[in-house]
Amino acid sequence: MSFAVAILLLGLLIFFHELGHFLVAKACKVGVEVFSIGFGRKLLSFRHGETEYRLSMIPLGGYVKMMGESLEGADEQAAVPHEKSFAHKSVWQRMAIVAAGPLFNFLLAIVLLSLVHINGVPRLEPIIGTVQPDSAAYAAGLQPGDRIITINDMEIHFWDDITRQIHLLPGVEVRVVVERNDQLASFQITPRQRTVQNIFGEDREVGFIGITASEQTVNVRYGPLQSLGMGVVRTWELTSLTFQSIVKLIQRIIPADNIGGPIMIVQVASEQVSHGFNSVLFFAALISVNLAILNLLPIPILDGGHLMFYIYEAIRGKAPSLKAREIAARIGMALLLCLMFFAFYNDIRRIIVGG
Repeated sequence: MSFAVAILLLGLLIFFHELGHFLVAKACKVGVEVFSIGFGRKLLSFRHGETEYRLSMIPLGGYVKMMGESLEGADEQAAVPHEKSFAHKSVWQRMAIVAAGPLFNFLLAIVLLSLVHINGVPRLEPIIGTVQPDSAAYAAGLQPGDRIITINDMEIHFWDDITRQIHLLPGVEVRVVVERNDQLASFQITPRQRTVQNIFGEDREVGFIGITASEQTVNVRYGPLQSLGMGVVRTWELTSLTFQSIVKLIQRIIPADNIGGPIMIVQVASEQVSHGFNSVLFFAALISVNLAILNLLPIPILDGGHLMFYIYEAIRGKAPSLKAREIAARIGMALLLCLMFFAFYNDIRRIIVGG
């Protein structure tokens, strides 16, 4: 069951990406011959108007085949009605059609993350669970069960507010107000400094006072507009994090064997199903953002590669030569195949070694 949900989830992300290309192509009056989810031999298909809609055998992507988009020359273009030919549209329309796929993935991520916040997000309450002996908090007099109300007059609503404030202030005295036995008490505490690793495995210095959270949580639900705002913010955070990850991979801070492919995506998606609906939504948003960014990389045959050529055309006033585009397409295909092979290799290696 979880595996089937994971496959459907991957198909949904691919569908929305191709839907972006399809809808903007239609808006620009470009004829669409094929709308396919998957590659290879078609399993199911039907025709509506000029477009054949397909479900194909290999669920590793999809494509929208537009009239007049081939790299081939005048012979093929002559057979395509001028008003429906992709190649005869303005460079700005072609850019819009190509950019629409990644854009729809970003929009889907916003919608999914908005739904997460509408459903409710579990947050740790700012209540102390334990106080470490010989810590700054212990020396100041904080106790388990204390609810932290403010730090340096800044209101504390959830436990991550505490972490954020304390981490920023190693060696700086802070005023902590807590609620204890229905009364407020104030404490002066100087966070000590310690070295921790961020999500990329890099060392950084943060402040800590030696407390841990209780296990008390509250399910925070947001209204539609607030959820939409949170969806935008969280999508931006995931986008920033993904770009940082790419940079760290290039810098070899993140090992290359962390790269995963469709097998890992399906495995992780299957795990998220057992963790609940919100976990599935969040993971789908994460993969949607990754799919958008992957397609925006300036690699020929990907959307980003096409955009690179169209930007060149917009600046120079003419497109690169057919030969240059063909060579670039072959190089891009080779790069993409190498990346896919490496991702599959990592996926299979994880299965063999058990993680």
